[in-house]
Amino acid sequence: MKTQKNKIMNKYAVSDIHGCLKTFKALLKKINFTKEDQLYILGDYIDRGPHSKGVFDYILELQNEHFQIFCLRGNHDQMMLDAIHSMKWQRNWLQNGGWTTVESFDAKLFSDIPMQYFDFIKEMPYYIEVDNYILVHAGFSFDMPNPFDELHSMLWQRNWYDKINYHWLQDRMIIHGHTPTSKEDVKVMLSNFNKTQYLNIDTGCVYKGRMKGLGYLTCFDLGKKELIFQESLDS
Repeated sequence: MKTQKNKIMNKYAVSDIHGCLKTFKALLKKINFTKEDQLYILGDYIDRGPHSKGVFDYILELQNEHFQIFCLRGNHDQMMLDAIHSMKWQRNWLQNGGWTTVESFDAKLFSDIPMQYFDFIKEMPYYIEVDNYILVHAGFSFDMPNPFDELHSMLWQRNWYDKINYHWLQDRMIIHGHTPTSKEDVKVMLSNFNKTQYLNIDTGCVYKGRMKGLGYLTCFDLGKKELIFQESLDS
């Protein structure tokens, strides 16, 4: 009798979907995402793109069907969450893409968004360690003895590469998003990845046509260390 070989489980990371539901679905189809695989999404599901509610709903649908999707929080998700408690943060969020999220719910007011979506964000961790990778939305403050203690930087930090504490990092490698970077620059970063130990996979899916090299949703295969690009299908 022939023994059936188990399918090798693939592990993927994606970041900064920003309401681009059509592109997200096309990317999952391109990588042939199955229930045996794991997908880590590094935050910013919402704002600026046309289908923020749809992105949330699709992820929740796949999770309910037992697809292995693990969601980290991004700064835009946090702004939506903070908008509940502060008029200042509510104005800040609405002025930075939040209105497109409200509109995706066919709502006239921020307060019309069902609480279940805020609860979904509340459950999202700030970072996760997978194999020898650290996955995070934005970056870390290496001024801290333990960068995991500083939550704000994990959502907002930029320009931190030259401050990396490699003694703390050891052989781990950081995957992040948050800062839109051209497709070609991301490829260059990957070519130096084993040395630098950081990789930005935000290729500005929602910014198609605004700058050369942007307008892609990027997936990183954690096992093969390969990039998969899906050009934006959302206007």
